[in-house]
Order: sequence, then structure tokens, then C-alpha cells
Amino acid sequence: MKSVRLRLLLLALLPLSVVMPLLLVVAMARWNTDYDNVLIVNVESDLKIADQYLRQLQAGTGDDLAAIASSARFADVLRAPLQEQLRFLNQQRQSLQLDFLYYLPMRNIDRDARRWPVIARAADGELASEIDIFSAADLDVISADLRDRARISLIETEAAAPTTRPAEDRGMVIHSAAPVTNRGGEGVLVAGRLLNRDLGFIDTINALVYLGDSHRISRKGTATLFLEDTRISTNVRLFEDVRALGTRVSQAVRDAVLGKGQTWLDRAFVVNDWYISGYLPLTDSFGKRVGMLYVGFLEAPFSAAKRSAYWTVVLSFLSVMLLSAPLFLWLAKGIFAPLEQMSRTMARVERGDLAARNGNVGRRDEIGQVASHLDSLLDQVQERDQRLRDWAEELNERVDKRTVELRAANEKLESTYKQLVMSEKLASIGEITAGVAHEINNPIAVIQGNVDVMRMTLGDATDDVETELALIDSQILRISAIVGKLLQFARPTEFGTFEESLDLAPVVSDCLVLVDHVVTKQAVTVEKQFEEAPQVRIDPGELQQVVINLILNAVQAMKGSGMLLLTLKQMDRDGVSGACLEVTDTGPGISADDLPSVFNPFYTTKLGEGTGLGLSISQTLIQRAGGVISGGNKVENGSIIGAVFSIWLPSVTIEGETKAYAS
Repeated sequence: MKSVRLRLLLLALLPLSVVMPLLLVVAMARWNTDYDNVLIVNVESDLKIADQYLRQLQAGTGDDLAAIASSARFADVLRAPLQEQLRFLNQQRQSLQLDFLYYLPMRNIDRDARRWPVIARAADGELASEIDIFSAADLDVISADLRDRARISLIETEAAAPTTRPAEDRGMVIHSAAPVTNRGGEGVLVAGRLLNRDLGFIDTINALVYLGDSHRISRKGTATLFLEDTRISTNVRLFEDVRALGTRVSQAVRDAVLGKGQTWLDRAFVVNDWYISGYLPLTDSFGKRVGMLYVGFLEAPFSAAKRSAYWTVVLSFLSVMLLSAPLFLWLAKGIFAPLEQMSRTMARVERGDLAARNGNVGRRDEIGQVASHLDSLLDQVQERDQRLRDWAEELNERVDKRTVELRAANEKLESTYKQLVMSEKLASIGEITAGVAHEINNPIAVIQGNVDVMRMTLGDATDDVETELALIDSQILRISAIVGKLLQFARPTEFGTFEESLDLAPVVSDCLVLVDHVVTKQAVTVEKQFEEAPQVRIDPGELQQVVINLILNAVQAMKGSGMLLLTLKQMDRDGVSGACLEVTDTGPGISADDLPSVFNPFYTTKLGEGTGLGLSISQTLIQRAGGVISGGNKVENGSIIGAVFSIWLPSVTIEGETKAYAS
């Protein structure tokens, strides 16, 4: 971070850009929790309203029943014929919107009192009104229509507890009983209202809770009455006009409310969407949890409101940040501008413009003083730089003059040194060559003379060994030629060449015959990979000398056993077609220190075993034929696995026997 402007900007905006977001996150998290708590409080209040309405409905049914039981009209009816009693009870049932209403004389009350606690309490003189669950058989005794109305087919519901029942055929009934003690007789008046499919009851709860809702966000509320976990009366919709009767509550809610008797106040998935929900357990006259009362409203509008609030806060914060940055930069421009001017001045000085100055920065405070002092220092630097340049120019002139003199002397010395080295080498070679020629030619003459004597003495008897004798003759001639080549290496201008066009393959094969005793003695395996290659132009003896030298070097390097690979192929070099012979061994390879010197005269790694002239003479012979000889190491997987020497010779053109030389 090199910009002072950026540093000051971050320093000023750091509290706003780091601390404020953290505070906002904490505040929004707290607000989100409080907001959710408010929603839970709302649904808890709604649930209380629904519960109060249900209790009021129970109490109202009991009060209405008690009013009938204590009325003079009912006392008169009890003394009237049975038909009159039934007509009166039916009128009252319809008037009070009950599903059944009947009178039990005290003499017939024992069986029903044992089955229903509300009837037992009424028999004891106490008004009772509770929720009871009637079986299909109980309802059928009262009315087949009531039995059919209570039956609700179950609909498979996601996350509900598993069940094998196809339908809910029981009925949830507001069950009321009032004691009758008047001059007409003693007994119990029993009434009931079936809540299965009682859509008026559930719509009334929904209207009480949500119609006229003053909440800022319109709440899409629903209410439901459950018989255990099955919706038997609801305004929750499966589709637009189809209520979700027969669907079931999730197992999590069932376990908490029916299993543990807890009131559920939380979000819950209701049929097809998420609702802020309240579930209240309902108990029957036996004290057993038999159902639930539910109210809830869609969570989506409130979630959207929270997201909108979040984005409003975030966008407001970003707007403040975007407005604060340029405002701060504008206010701090008086500090930034002189500093940036000084930075630009120093950059120009670094590029070599020593005349760069800050000038008047328009400030008289510490920054202005620094700018003025920097200009004074730059004046001194420019003056001293000019003096140094003058001295440097004079010194360069002197150095150039001396450099020219030293370069000329060095070139003369190097040329003289090379001449001395070459003279010493040639003198040594001439002396060695003369000795070798004398020492070799004498025994060769003796051998040749004895061969001639053998032919003369044995006559026709030499026919069986004529091939061997001819081979001796050819090798004597070859030795003579080698001696001549040594002399030619020392004094090449005194000898001519006898080049001819030839194939490399036969020459290489002849060389293998000549060194076969050396190869087999050391258990070296020879492998040839000869491809079709063009003819080359070279003295066959010279080529044979070079190849034998390379083969012997390779065999000696493998020290006892190994594989010698001879590869012949066609190869282009610098756009010139030619033939390439590679001699590869599996020895230790050539060390990095020896590699640059292997073709130098008298250079050898086999002290006491050789003269060091083999590769040097080979290089001279191949280069004189227009070819190239090179050596190196064969590498595989990063490791040296032997040495490889290559001989490349240019091909010849048959027409006119024209020679193609490598560049």
C-alpha cells in the first residue's frame, strides 16, 4: 500500500467500514430475534383468542342446556306424551344449532353415566360441558347422517406420522349434560355439537382472530381443529376452493403437543407452506389429550419484510460509505496534493531529471517547509552530479585509452601463446611419429618377408590358408597406412588423400571383425541397428581407423562386460543430408570435467596406457572429410548410463561425384 491518500482514506474510514458493519450485524441479529419473538407473541395471543372462543362455546352450550332443563315449559313437556317431548327437543336442538339433544330419566342413566363423565356429573347435580370423542358406532346410534358427516378420508401428508388407517371415522363433540329436577321428573338433559366438518365454527375463530387485524403487514391467517393429528375442520386450503380436511400434522408437532402436552409456538410447515403457528392440546372429559386447536399465519410476508429491512440497512450503509469517501478526499486534498507533488518530483529525479522541482505548493505549514527544503537539496544534488559527470568523463577517456592498449597487448600475447602451444604439440607429434614409424615399419617388413617366404616355400600348399595370408597382407598394408596417417597428422600438407564413395555399413562390419578378439575377450555383447543410409566420401582406411578407435575406447570403458550398440541411420545436419554412425557403450560415461577436453591432443584419462592422440586424430580425419564427430553421455531417467560418440558425414551426389560439405 504505497499511496498516502489510500492510507489516510482507510485510516479515516476504518471505523465506519469495520466497526459499523459489526455493530449493524449485532443489531440486526438482535432485531431479527426480537422480530421473531413478536411474531410468536402474536400467534400466542391469537391462540388464546381461539381457545377462549372454544371454551365460551362449550360454556354457552352448557348454559343453554341448563336453561332448558330448568324451564317451566320443559317441566310441562316432561308430563306430556312422548311425541310431544320429542317435538319440543327437536325444536330446541335446531334453535341452539345442536346435533343431538335428548333426555335421560334417572332410572335409565346408569349405563350412560358409566361411559361419559359429563353425564355422571350431571346425575350428581352438576352442569358439565366437555369435548368428547365419539366412535362411529356411537354416532350411528344417534344418527346415520351424523356418522357419515364425521367420516373424513385421510390424505397422505409429508412429514406426518405413518398410519395405515384410510379414514378418520370418529367424531369430536362438544358434549354437555345438565341435571333436571322439576315437577315433571328427575334425569339428565344431554346435548352435543359435532365439530367434524363444522366449517362455521372454524371460520368464526378465523374471523375473530384475523378480520380487522391492525398489524402493519396483512396476515394471511388460518385456523384448524385436529382430532388427534387429523384436520377435521379447517380453512387451510389444499387448492383454491378445497379445504385440507383429512391432512395431518407433522410428527414433530404431534409428539410435542399430543405426546408431551406442550403448547407449540414456532414456525411449522402447514400442508404446503411455512406458517408462524400455535398448537394447543385439547383434552376430553376423561383428561386424555385427544386433539389440538391451531391458529397461524403465513411466514412469507414477514420474511420478505425482514429481507427488505436488511437490504435497506445494507444499501444505506453502502450509500454512506460511497458519500463519505469522496467527501473525505475532498477535505483532505490540501494534504494530499503537496505530498503527491513531492512524490512526482522524486519520481522524475529517479528517472534522471535532476532539474525537477516542487515549486510553490501553496502551503506555509510543515508540508510547505518540507517541499522547499527538498528543492534546496535537489539543487545541491544537481550541482554535485554535474561535477561527478565531468570527472567521470575525464576518467572514461583515460580508461578507454588504456583499455585499447591492454586489448592489443592481450591479443598479441594470446596469439603468441597459441603458436607456442601448437609448435610444442607439433614438435612432440613429429618426434613421436618418427619413432613410431621406425619401430613399426621394421617388424612389419619382417612379417611381410616371412609371409612371402611361406608362399614361396609351401607353394600350392598355401591354398588352404590363403584367406588368412591375404588378411595378414591387408593388415600389414593397413598398419603401413596408419603409420602414414600419423605422419600425415603431423605434416598434413605433405600427403594427399584417397577418398572414394562408400557405404558405411560394410566398413563398420569389417572393423568388428578386426576387433573381435578384444570384444569377445571382455564378454561384450555387440548389437547393430543399421538403417538405410546414403553413401559418403572418405578414405576407407581413415574411416576404419576412426571406427576401430571408438570401438576400442568403448570396450575399454566397460571394463569386462557390457553392451556395445552400433547405430547407422540417415540424418540431416544444417539442411545437408548425410549418414550418422553412433557408437554407444554401457560404461560409466564421461565426467563433466573431462567432456570439454576429450578431443584435445595428448589428453587421456588412462594414464600410462595411451598417448591421448586417438580422438584428436579421429577428429582431424572426420573434419577433413567434411564431417563432424562429437561425444557425450547417454542419459536415461536423469542418470548417466554410458557414453555415446557420433560420426556424421555428408552424403555424395552420384552424378559428377559432387561432395556435400556440412556447414
